[in-house]
Amino acid sequence: MTLPALDIAIIAVYAISIFALAQWVSREKGSHKKDAQDYFLAGRTLPWWAIGTSLIAANISAEQIIGMSGSGYVIGLGIASYEWMAALTLIIVGKYFLPIFLKNGIYTMPEFLERRYSPSVRTVLAIFWLGVYVFINLTAILWLGATAVHTVTGLGVETALIALGLFAGAYALYGGLKAVALTDIVQVTLLVLGGLIISYIALNKISDGAGVLAGFHALTLQFPEKFEMILPSSNPNYKALPGLSVLLGGLWVMNISYWGFNQYIIQRALAAKNIREAQKGIVLAAFLKLLMPVIIVLPGIAAVALAPNLARPDEAYPHLMAMLPSGLLGLVFAALIAAIVASMGSKINSIATIFTMDVYKPMRPLSSQQHLVLVGRLTAAVALIVAILMARALLGSFDQAFQYIQEFTAFFTPGICVIFLLGMFWERCTTAGALSAAIASVLLSGILYYAWPSLPFMDRTGIVFLACLAIAVVLSLLQPRRVPLLKVELKGIDYSTSTGFNVAALIVTAILIAIYATWW
Repeated sequence: MTLPALDIAIIAVYAISIFALAQWVSREKGSHKKDAQDYFLAGRTLPWWAIGTSLIAANISAEQIIGMSGSGYVIGLGIASYEWMAALTLIIVGKYFLPIFLKNGIYTMPEFLERRYSPSVRTVLAIFWLGVYVFINLTAILWLGATAVHTVTGLGVETALIALGLFAGAYALYGGLKAVALTDIVQVTLLVLGGLIISYIALNKISDGAGVLAGFHALTLQFPEKFEMILPSSNPNYKALPGLSVLLGGLWVMNISYWGFNQYIIQRALAAKNIREAQKGIVLAAFLKLLMPVIIVLPGIAAVALAPNLARPDEAYPHLMAMLPSGLLGLVFAALIAAIVASMGSKINSIATIFTMDVYKPMRPLSSQQHLVLVGRLTAAVALIVAILMARALLGSFDQAFQYIQEFTAFFTPGICVIFLLGMFWERCTTAGALSAAIASVLLSGILYYAWPSLPFMDRTGIVFLACLAIAVVLSLLQPRRVPLLKVELKGIDYSTSTGFNVAALIVTAILIAIYATWW
């Protein structure tokens, strides 16, 4: 199909406006030139609203909107556990993890590991994250985004890949994190508005114009199996969401690893003015996560009624977009592009940060601040080119890209969780214990993946986490006890939180209890 002129105009206005805004907010003032802290951490001046919206913009992209809608099409509301349990995870991160990271003034997660353990741990994890961000995250965003553009506009997938990559690069390469974070309030507003519009129109169509509530009620009656939050073992999708494991098992490991130790997520909080500002941003992100299933899962379930015979589940959201009238189509399409470029901007900035600060700078410690910024920009450009070239080869054969991402990142998350949790809260953990946990995570996950293929990957994640935890603890205890030469401060950390934070935590918990009690 060809987009009407009105929709093309709306998309063009969005693209020009967000590009101009990004350059304006990140402009250099007077004679000041961007240094590494300016480029990679926005000068550590981000306000709470920028942190909260940027956390969501970094998280919600094509693999979430397209991929999770596709999983909603197949699995149903149960896939929303990723979103709802993330809200509670964010509260934990804000109270117990951020005080440690901000107290130590780190740039990156690998930097924390070097100061806690050794340079070898930093290097291993830096290389791992670079590989994951380029070959899993960036490629997924590009491929699913290009697929959506192709479905709605008829533009060739390869052309769409290149166009999205160029736009994201132009948007984020010059300004760094500040350009990304300070424009994410616009991106997230568009994302929420676009998602609510598509959910409203889809539900209203299902009810033949009788309204959203009537459409939702009709969906629950027509497809009751799509509204099970805790799947029984008899459910054909049990392997993807294995029952109580979403509340008590491996999903916790995945969420804590993602929200607590993931560079492109936590980088926003590291750039906060102070701990209270960071925690307020975390609370905003937690409430937005509670809203996300309405925006990205519900459309997928609605598509079961409106388009029951799609060739691929990941076509659900683009198919609903194609049903929108002119004007609204342009707005929702702009919202999707906003989510894609915002998340890509976050990824490439984090790739640039990790490579520059964790790989390049240790080799060239005397590099000037401006040289480090240049290296960061070149790294981001190379990462984009590689992701564009590799997207089809890595993602083109998967029906549910969201599940692909979860399946393969789960090989590494147990070890990452063990390394950080013990590194933060148990001084006795040694470098040998940490590295062994990282290696065991991949090896044990691979063994279970091939030897026990029927085991749900979420359960595998939980089992491997416990095994890696035991390995790290035992190896650390077997080594002679030494006075740890820690270069991080782990004692005297102030874990107190404001009254507002505590009230918000209680509200989030109460909402989650109500949701699971209703849809159990």
